[in-house]
Amino acid sequence: MTNHNKSTKTFFAAVLALICLFAAGYAVWSPAAHGEVTQEQTGSPPPGLERATFAAGCFWSMQAIFQQLKGVEAVSPGYAGGTVAHPSYELVETGSTGYAESINILYDPKIIPYDVLLKILLTVRNPTTINQQGPDYGPNYRSIIFYRNDQEKVAAEGAIRQVNAEHIWPDPIVTEIQPFTTFYRAESYHINYYNLHPDEPYCASVIAPEISSFREKYRSLLKQ
Repeated sequence: MTNHNKSTKTFFAAVLALICLFAAGYAVWSPAAHGEVTQEQTGSPPPGLERATFAAGCFWSMQAIFQQLKGVEAVSPGYAGGTVAHPSYELVETGSTGYAESINILYDPKIIPYDVLLKILLTVRNPTTINQQGPDYGPNYRSIIFYRNDQEKVAAEGAIRQVNAEHIWPDPIVTEIQPFTTFYRAESYHINYYNLHPDEPYCASVIAPEISSFREKYRSLLKQ
């Protein structure tokens, strides 16, 4: 992702930065590029639908994964967990804002219950590494479940206990559970980034294998 603070400092990070700055044709330093809070993401959901907000590392990957599930109407990448109004991507990537790269999911609970979304969250990306997800490091890449009510908080606690008990991961889960406050949708060039740029180095080397594993594991839950 543009200006990602990759520990490897590989060449493709610079390439991705140039792509996001120029190929996307977006002025990332302008005020208009800052995170947006909209009725679409934070207002009352349409009748029969609910929202879930999670953080689990790179939001390119998480959007590409969750939007493939039956019952999921929309997935938006953005920022949650901090307090600064309208944070920009560059500000969030400093790791000093409290925000984490997140996704906001609009879904039909009759088709895919909240518990199932939690199970997927805790099994498709490693929830046992503090402030890290794969090659991405920093508090902006930490794992968080943002609950909107007491039922979601209880469900999150139960899902973590269950996945720990199943020993899916060799280490204990460190995913945070926080009350939902505000979600800021990310800048336009981040939206559907993997689907639009699957052959870019980060997408091909990091996200594509995650999606392949996810699709194999949750084949029965995928959209046709």
